[in-house]
Amino acid sequence: MSIRINAAIVLLVLSVVSGSAAWAQEPRHERGPGADAVECQSNNYSFERCPLPWHDARLVRQLSDTQCVRGVNWGLDRQGLWVDRGCAGRFVASGHRHHYDEYTGGGGGWQPPSGWDQRFQIRCESNNYQYNFCGVDLGGAGRARVERQISGTPCVEGQTWGSNRAGIWVVQGCAAVFTIDRRWR
Repeated sequence: MSIRINAAIVLLVLSVVSGSAAWAQEPRHERGPGADAVECQSNNYSFERCPLPWHDARLVRQLSDTQCVRGVNWGLDRQGLWVDRGCAGRFVASGHRHHYDEYTGGGGGWQPPSGWDQRFQIRCESNNYQYNFCGVDLGGAGRARVERQISGTPCVEGQTWGSNRAGIWVVQGCAAVFTIDRRWR
């Protein structure tokens, strides 16, 4: 009888542990009124990606002991949300524009003046390996790319640099001249 009880306890513990590991590997999406959120975490301090249905996000709840700092150990790029170095958190859409808005005409009625869509370059540097944000309005469909790296430290999108609608962030010594393709739609 005690062997059966011990076996049942072992099976229960194994199912709880394997369920926890599965949650750690897959981002958790919550749906429902006001619940458009994703939980994403860096397992064993490793770099992880979590797909998002929106263009920008904000951290609403930190789930790790490690402090989550945007541009340092979490951020967004064209491939979605990324976390690194032990950051774990709950993220929600920043603003109300989702990918599907591009196809349905969402985003409000404001339009920029003519000549707003253009290509230009800016220089953005991480001095002393510190986080730096270089503000420049990319627009809803704008993109940034490294035109010319000026640092000895590699500039790797999603790791040492990234962009969002508001500009470009750099960290860990990345310094470059970035080409901005500013586009409204």
